Amino acid sequence: MDRPSAITDRIHERVESVIEGKGDVVRLALTVLLAEGHLLIEDVPGVGKTMLAKALAKAIDCTVRRIQFTPDLLPSDVTGVTIFDPQRREFEFKPGAVFAHIVLGDEINRASPKTQSALLECMGERQVTVDGVSYPLETPFMVIATQNPVEMEGTYPLPEAQRDRFMARIAMGYPAPAAELRMLDGHSAANPLDELMPVAGTHDIIKLIETVRTVHVSEDVKRYVIDLVTATRSVGDLRLGASPRAALHLVRAARAKAALEDRDFVLPDDVKALAVPVLAHRLIPTAEARVARRSPEQIVADLLDQVPVDVQSARRPRA
Repeated sequence: MDRPSAITDRIHERVESVIEGKGDVVRLALTVLLAEGHLLIEDVPGVGKTMLAKALAKAIDCTVRRIQFTPDLLPSDVTGVTIFDPQRREFEFKPGAVFAHIVLGDEINRASPKTQSALLECMGERQVTVDGVSYPLETPFMVIATQNPVEMEGTYPLPEAQRDRFMARIAMGYPAPAAELRMLDGHSAANPLDELMPVAGTHDIIKLIETVRTVHVSEDVKRYVIDLVTATRSVGDLRLGASPRAALHLVRAARAKAALEDRDFVLPDDVKALAVPVLAHRLIPTAEARVARRSPEQIVADLLDQVPVDVQSARRPRA
Protein backbone atom coordinates (compact mmCIF):
# COMPACT_ATOMS: atom_id res chain seq x y z
CA MET A 1 0.00 0.00 0.00
CA ASP A 2 1.15 3.54 -0.76
CA ARG A 3 2.12 5.88 2.05
CA PRO A 4 -0.96 7.65 3.49
CA SER A 5 0.31 11.01 2.28
CA ALA A 6 0.65 9.72 -1.29
CA ILE A 7 -3.03 8.80 -1.45
CA THR A 8 -4.32 11.86 0.35
CA ASP A 9 -2.12 14.17 -1.71
CA ARG A 10 -3.77 12.85 -4.87
CA ILE A 11 -7.22 13.44 -3.40
CA HIS A 12 -6.16 16.87 -2.17
CA GLU A 13 -4.85 17.84 -5.60
CA ARG A 14 -8.07 16.80 -7.34
CA VAL A 15 -10.32 18.61 -4.90
CA GLU A 16 -8.22 21.77 -4.97
CA SER A 17 -8.45 21.80 -8.76
CA VAL A 18 -12.11 22.67 -8.19
CA ILE A 19 -11.81 24.65 -4.93
CA GLU A 20 -8.75 26.80 -5.56
CA GLY A 21 -6.77 28.44 -2.78
CA LYS A 22 -8.43 26.46 0.02
CA GLY A 23 -5.71 23.90 0.76
CA ASP A 24 -6.15 24.11 4.54
CA VAL A 25 -9.90 23.55 4.26
CA VAL A 26 -9.45 20.54 1.98
CA ARG A 27 -6.80 19.09 4.30
CA LEU A 28 -9.10 19.41 7.30
CA ALA A 29 -11.93 17.71 5.41
CA LEU A 30 -9.63 14.78 4.62
CA THR A 31 -8.53 14.66 8.25
CA VAL A 32 -12.14 14.39 9.43
CA LEU A 33 -12.88 11.68 6.87
CA LEU A 34 -9.96 9.50 8.00
CA ALA A 35 -10.79 10.16 11.66
CA GLU A 36 -14.28 8.71 11.03
CA GLY A 37 -15.93 12.00 11.88
CA HIS A 38 -18.45 14.36 10.35
CA LEU A 39 -17.91 17.88 9.04
CA LEU A 40 -19.97 21.04 9.41
CA ILE A 41 -19.25 23.73 6.82
CA GLU A 42 -20.62 27.09 7.89
CA ASP A 43 -20.31 30.21 5.77
CA VAL A 44 -22.13 32.73 3.62
CA PRO A 45 -23.70 31.67 0.29
CA GLY A 46 -21.61 31.25 -2.82
CA VAL A 47 -18.17 30.51 -1.34
CA GLY A 48 -18.09 26.84 -2.38
CA LYS A 49 -19.49 24.87 0.58
CA THR A 50 -21.47 22.44 -1.56
CA MET A 51 -18.77 22.37 -4.21
CA LEU A 52 -16.19 21.23 -1.65
CA ALA A 53 -18.38 18.39 -0.44
CA LYS A 54 -19.19 17.23 -3.98
CA ALA A 55 -15.55 17.46 -5.11
CA LEU A 56 -14.35 15.38 -2.15
CA ALA A 57 -16.99 12.77 -2.88
CA LYS A 58 -16.11 12.61 -6.58
CA ALA A 59 -12.37 12.36 -5.91
CA ILE A 60 -13.11 9.11 -4.07
CA ASP A 61 -14.86 6.32 -5.98
CA CYS A 62 -17.69 5.86 -3.50
CA THR A 63 -21.45 6.26 -3.20
CA VAL A 64 -22.72 9.79 -2.63
CA ARG A 65 -26.17 11.08 -1.76
CA ARG A 66 -27.29 14.68 -1.44
CA ILE A 67 -30.12 15.74 0.85
CA GLN A 68 -31.57 19.21 0.40
CA PHE A 69 -32.88 20.07 3.85
CA THR A 70 -36.18 21.97 3.73
CA PRO A 71 -38.93 22.60 6.31
CA ASP A 72 -41.13 19.88 4.78
CA LEU A 73 -38.42 17.19 4.76
CA LEU A 74 -39.48 14.16 6.83
CA PRO A 75 -37.25 11.94 9.00
CA SER A 76 -38.20 8.96 6.83
CA ASP A 77 -36.80 10.80 3.79
CA VAL A 78 -33.43 10.69 5.54
CA THR A 79 -33.41 7.29 7.22
CA GLY A 80 -35.83 5.25 5.14
CA VAL A 81 -39.24 3.69 5.70
CA THR A 82 -40.84 0.26 6.02
CA ILE A 83 -43.64 -0.36 3.52
CA PHE A 84 -45.98 -3.30 2.96
CA ASP A 85 -45.50 -5.33 -0.23
CA PRO A 86 -48.94 -6.71 -1.16
CA GLN A 87 -47.51 -9.27 -3.57
CA ARG A 88 -45.09 -10.80 -1.10
CA ARG A 89 -47.45 -10.02 1.80
CA GLU A 90 -44.63 -8.77 4.01
CA PHE A 91 -43.03 -5.52 5.08
CA GLU A 92 -39.95 -4.32 3.20
CA PHE A 93 -37.43 -1.65 4.22
CA LYS A 94 -36.74 1.07 1.67
CA PRO A 95 -33.38 2.75 2.54
CA GLY A 96 -33.33 6.52 2.78
CA ALA A 97 -30.77 8.99 1.45
CA VAL A 98 -28.43 8.44 4.40
CA PHE A 99 -27.37 5.04 3.03
CA ALA A 100 -24.20 6.13 1.23
CA HIS A 101 -20.50 6.54 1.95
CA ILE A 102 -20.64 10.34 1.85
CA VAL A 103 -23.90 12.14 2.63
CA LEU A 104 -24.14 15.82 1.77
CA GLY A 105 -26.73 17.60 3.90
CA ASP A 106 -27.28 20.95 2.23
CA GLU A 107 -28.56 23.79 4.46
CA ILE A 108 -29.15 21.45 7.38
CA ASN A 109 -30.56 24.23 9.56
CA ARG A 110 -33.57 24.64 7.24
CA ALA A 111 -35.10 21.32 8.31
CA SER A 112 -37.26 20.92 11.42
CA PRO A 113 -35.66 19.72 14.67
CA LYS A 114 -37.48 16.39 14.26
CA THR A 115 -35.80 15.81 10.89
CA GLN A 116 -32.44 17.04 12.16
CA SER A 117 -32.64 14.53 15.01
CA ALA A 118 -33.00 11.70 12.48
CA LEU A 119 -29.28 12.13 11.86
CA LEU A 120 -28.28 11.70 15.52
CA GLU A 121 -28.23 7.89 15.51
CA CYS A 122 -26.75 7.79 12.00
CA MET A 123 -23.83 10.04 12.95
CA GLY A 124 -23.26 8.67 16.44
CA GLU A 125 -23.78 4.92 16.00
CA ARG A 126 -23.49 4.52 12.21
CA GLN A 127 -26.76 2.70 11.99
CA VAL A 128 -30.45 3.38 11.32
CA THR A 129 -33.26 1.93 13.43
CA VAL A 130 -36.70 1.76 11.82
CA ASP A 131 -39.62 -0.09 13.43
CA GLY A 132 -37.29 -1.71 15.94
CA VAL A 133 -34.87 -3.10 13.34
CA SER A 134 -31.32 -1.70 13.06
CA TYR A 135 -29.58 -1.40 9.70
CA PRO A 136 -25.80 -0.74 9.56
CA LEU A 137 -24.51 2.08 7.38
CA GLU A 138 -21.72 1.98 4.83
CA THR A 139 -18.02 2.04 5.71
CA PRO A 140 -16.60 4.62 5.39
CA PHE A 141 -19.49 6.88 6.36
CA MET A 142 -19.28 10.66 6.58
CA VAL A 143 -21.88 13.42 6.82
CA ILE A 144 -20.87 16.77 5.36
CA ALA A 145 -23.46 19.37 6.33
CA THR A 146 -23.61 22.99 5.22
CA GLN A 147 -25.42 25.94 6.73
CA ASN A 148 -25.63 29.69 6.24
CA PRO A 149 -25.00 31.52 9.55
CA VAL A 150 -26.21 34.88 8.23
CA GLU A 151 -29.69 34.31 6.83
CA MET A 152 -31.51 32.90 9.88
CA GLU A 153 -35.11 33.60 8.86
CA GLY A 154 -37.06 30.36 8.58
CA THR A 155 -34.23 28.25 9.98
CA TYR A 156 -33.88 25.96 12.98
CA PRO A 157 -30.45 26.41 14.60
CA LEU A 158 -28.70 23.15 15.37
CA PRO A 159 -29.05 22.22 19.06
CA GLU A 160 -25.99 21.48 21.18
CA ALA A 161 -26.49 17.71 20.92
CA GLN A 162 -26.46 17.91 17.13
CA ARG A 163 -23.42 20.19 16.90
CA ASP A 164 -21.55 17.90 19.26
CA ARG A 165 -21.91 15.06 16.72
CA PHE A 166 -19.79 16.99 14.22
CA MET A 167 -16.09 16.41 14.68
CA ALA A 168 -15.12 19.77 13.22
CA ARG A 169 -16.58 22.97 11.87
CA ILE A 170 -14.91 25.03 9.20
CA ALA A 171 -15.61 28.25 7.35
CA MET A 172 -14.65 28.51 3.69
CA GLY A 173 -13.99 32.23 3.60
CA TYR A 174 -13.80 34.31 0.45
CA PRO A 175 -11.19 33.28 -2.13
CA ALA A 176 -8.15 35.39 -2.84
CA PRO A 177 -8.57 37.73 -5.85
CA ALA A 178 -6.17 35.64 -7.97
CA ALA A 179 -8.05 32.42 -7.17
CA GLU A 180 -11.36 34.13 -7.87
CA LEU A 181 -10.05 35.32 -11.23
CA ARG A 182 -9.01 31.76 -12.14
CA MET A 183 -12.47 30.62 -11.07
CA LEU A 184 -14.06 33.02 -13.56
CA ASP A 185 -11.94 31.51 -16.34
CA GLY A 186 -12.39 27.87 -15.36
CA HIS A 187 -16.00 27.78 -14.17
CA SER A 188 -17.72 30.06 -16.65
CA ALA A 189 -17.59 27.69 -19.64
CA ALA A 190 -18.28 24.35 -17.89
CA ASN A 191 -18.75 22.75 -14.51
CA PRO A 192 -15.32 21.50 -13.33
CA LEU A 193 -17.00 18.70 -11.36
CA ASP A 194 -17.99 17.07 -14.65
CA GLU A 195 -14.33 16.42 -15.47
CA LEU A 196 -13.28 15.39 -11.95
CA MET A 197 -12.24 11.72 -11.93
CA PRO A 198 -11.73 9.61 -8.79
CA VAL A 199 -8.15 8.97 -7.68
CA ALA A 200 -8.93 6.61 -4.77
CA GLY A 201 -11.49 3.97 -3.91
CA THR A 202 -13.38 2.99 -0.80
CA HIS A 203 -10.84 0.22 -0.13
CA ASP A 204 -8.08 2.87 -0.01
CA ILE A 205 -10.03 4.95 2.51
CA ILE A 206 -10.80 1.90 4.66
CA LYS A 207 -7.10 1.00 4.78
CA LEU A 208 -6.19 4.57 5.67
CA ILE A 209 -8.78 4.56 8.47
CA GLU A 210 -7.25 1.35 9.82
CA THR A 211 -3.82 3.00 9.70
CA VAL A 212 -5.13 6.01 11.62
CA ARG A 213 -6.45 3.74 14.39
CA THR A 214 -2.94 2.39 14.98
CA VAL A 215 -1.29 5.81 15.42
CA HIS A 216 0.24 6.05 18.90
CA VAL A 217 -0.97 8.67 21.38
CA SER A 218 1.25 9.02 24.43
CA GLU A 219 -0.15 9.43 27.93
CA ASP A 220 1.25 12.96 28.05
CA VAL A 221 -0.59 13.96 24.88
CA LYS A 222 -3.82 12.41 26.21
CA ARG A 223 -3.35 14.35 29.44
CA TYR A 224 -2.81 17.55 27.44
CA VAL A 225 -6.08 16.97 25.57
CA ILE A 226 -7.94 16.40 28.83
CA ASP A 227 -6.38 19.53 30.38
CA LEU A 228 -7.42 21.58 27.35
CA VAL A 229 -10.99 20.27 27.31
CA THR A 230 -11.34 20.62 31.09
CA ALA A 231 -10.14 24.23 30.88
CA THR A 232 -13.11 25.10 28.62
CA ARG A 233 -15.48 24.11 31.44
CA SER A 234 -14.13 26.67 33.88
CA VAL A 235 -13.70 29.72 31.63
CA GLY A 236 -15.80 32.64 32.78
CA ASP A 237 -16.63 33.62 29.19
CA LEU A 238 -18.30 30.27 28.46
CA ARG A 239 -21.75 29.10 29.48
CA LEU A 240 -21.06 25.58 28.17
CA GLY A 241 -17.67 23.92 27.82
CA ALA A 242 -16.53 21.01 25.69
CA SER A 243 -17.96 17.52 26.22
CA PRO A 244 -16.08 14.24 26.74
CA ARG A 245 -16.95 13.46 23.11
CA ALA A 246 -14.99 16.56 22.15
CA ALA A 247 -11.86 15.10 23.79
CA LEU A 248 -12.36 11.83 21.92
CA HIS A 249 -12.84 13.66 18.62
CA LEU A 250 -9.75 15.78 19.21
CA VAL A 251 -7.60 12.68 19.76
CA ARG A 252 -9.03 10.96 16.68
CA ALA A 253 -8.47 14.02 14.52
CA ALA A 254 -4.89 14.37 15.82
CA ARG A 255 -4.26 10.73 14.91
CA ALA A 256 -5.52 11.36 11.39
CA LYS A 257 -3.36 14.47 11.02
CA ALA A 258 -0.29 12.50 12.09
CA ALA A 259 -1.09 9.73 9.58
CA LEU A 260 -1.52 12.31 6.79
CA GLU A 261 2.06 13.37 7.53
CA ASP A 262 3.26 9.74 7.54
CA ARG A 263 3.87 9.71 11.29
CA ASP A 264 2.87 6.84 13.57
CA PHE A 265 2.66 9.04 16.68
CA VAL A 266 0.82 12.21 17.68
CA LEU A 267 2.57 15.44 18.61
CA PRO A 268 1.16 18.22 20.82
CA ASP A 269 1.32 20.43 17.73
CA ASP A 270 -1.25 18.15 16.07
CA VAL A 271 -3.64 18.81 18.95
CA LYS A 272 -2.97 22.55 18.85
CA ALA A 273 -3.57 22.74 15.08
CA LEU A 274 -6.97 21.07 15.40
CA ALA A 275 -8.21 22.49 18.71
CA VAL A 276 -10.11 25.45 17.22
CA PRO A 277 -12.07 23.61 14.48
CA VAL A 278 -12.79 20.65 16.78
CA LEU A 279 -13.74 22.51 19.97
CA ALA A 280 -15.06 25.98 19.10
CA HIS A 281 -18.45 24.98 17.64
CA ARG A 282 -19.32 23.06 20.82
CA LEU A 283 -18.82 26.04 23.14
CA ILE A 284 -21.53 28.52 24.13
CA PRO A 285 -20.26 31.96 25.19
CA THR A 286 -21.97 33.99 27.89
CA ALA A 287 -24.01 37.07 27.09
CA GLU A 288 -21.17 39.24 28.38
CA ALA A 289 -18.69 37.51 26.07
CA ARG A 290 -21.01 38.08 23.12
CA VAL A 291 -21.28 41.78 23.94
CA ALA A 292 -17.50 41.96 24.19
CA ARG A 293 -17.31 40.08 20.86
CA ARG A 294 -15.30 37.26 22.41
CA SER A 295 -15.86 34.39 19.98
CA PRO A 296 -15.40 30.72 20.94
CA GLU A 297 -12.50 30.59 18.48
CA GLN A 298 -10.72 33.38 20.36
CA ILE A 299 -11.35 31.68 23.69
CA VAL A 300 -9.87 28.37 22.46
CA ALA A 301 -6.87 30.22 21.02
CA ASP A 302 -6.29 31.88 24.41
CA LEU A 303 -6.50 28.51 26.19
CA LEU A 304 -3.87 27.10 23.84
CA ASP A 305 -1.52 29.79 25.14
CA GLN A 306 -2.45 29.18 28.76
CA VAL A 307 -2.59 25.37 29.10
CA PRO A 308 0.96 24.03 29.47
CA VAL A 309 2.35 21.16 27.39
CA ASP A 310 4.58 18.49 28.91
CA VAL A 311 7.80 18.54 26.87
CA GLN A 312 8.11 14.75 27.18
CA SER A 313 4.92 14.33 25.17
CA ALA A 314 6.69 15.40 21.98
CA ARG A 315 9.03 12.43 22.01
CA ARG A 316 8.57 9.53 19.64
CA PRO A 317 7.26 6.38 21.36
CA ARG A 318 9.85 3.77 22.17
CA ALA A 319 9.98 0.75 19.89
